[in-house]
Amino acid sequence: MRGITSEENLAADVEGDIEDVDGVLRITSIRLHYRLATSGENQEKVDRALEAHAEKCPAYQSVKGCIDCTWDMELVEP
Repeated sequence: MRGITSEENLAADVEGDIEDVDGVLRITSIRLHYRLATSGENQEKVDRALEAHAEKCPAYQSVKGCIDCTWDMELVEP
């Protein structure tokens, strides 16, 4: 991720909502909360990567327009 090692430093909590839509259960929303172990000096790089997340994420590209997806990132000290 923009020169920041994410292997073993990136984790995510994922929540979603399943609702009855016209008699069919559907996933209607997904919320991702990423945690990245890196120093605060990488904040600008992380912000830029998060801004580009939607256009670069194949999973989001597959469900956009069908499932409401949101994400955020928390930096934690390594």
